[in-house]
Amino acid sequence: MLKRVILATTLALSLNGAQAVEAGGMPAIEVYGPVGCLSCMEYIYHLGQNGFFATFKGTADMAAVKRRFRVPAAVESTLTARVGNYFIEGHVPADDIKLLLNEKPKARGLAVPGLPLGAPGFEETDPSCEAGCTVLAGDSEREPLRELFFTLLVAPDGKTSVYARH
Repeated sequence: MLKRVILATTLALSLNGAQAVEAGGMPAIEVYGPVGCLSCMEYIYHLGQNGFFATFKGTADMAAVKRRFRVPAAVESTLTARVGNYFIEGHVPADDIKLLLNEKPKARGLAVPGLPLGAPGFEETDPSCEAGCTVLAGDSEREPLRELFFTLLVAPDGKTSVYARH
């Protein structure tokens, strides 16, 4: 049952993104993540809402994906994506990706390490995520907490610098 829900959600998000490609001309993004990760689906929705055509590829071997795209261990997160010649590691805001594609710096990609609460697709707690995505924000009566986080630019040599602050 969960597989069908994920497949239907991915298809709907892909179709939504396809309309945005025609209107906004943004490139396609392939998002790789653990099967069943609802935070990953929320992130794909965020990308689609911001003009990207995003598709999800569920995989059990995220380590192989990260090796293939040369993602440094120090900046790893749950999901990894590819847009153009860049990797996108973690829940990077769409505006940061747009800036990257506009500026075209010599870099491997962008990263938001870990799973900061408040990053796109990770605005709320997700107790159903099987990939370790559960975030506890205190008692359920309060609003979820938001964390300060940085988007890092990963240079060709693997060194990082702050690209954006959120």
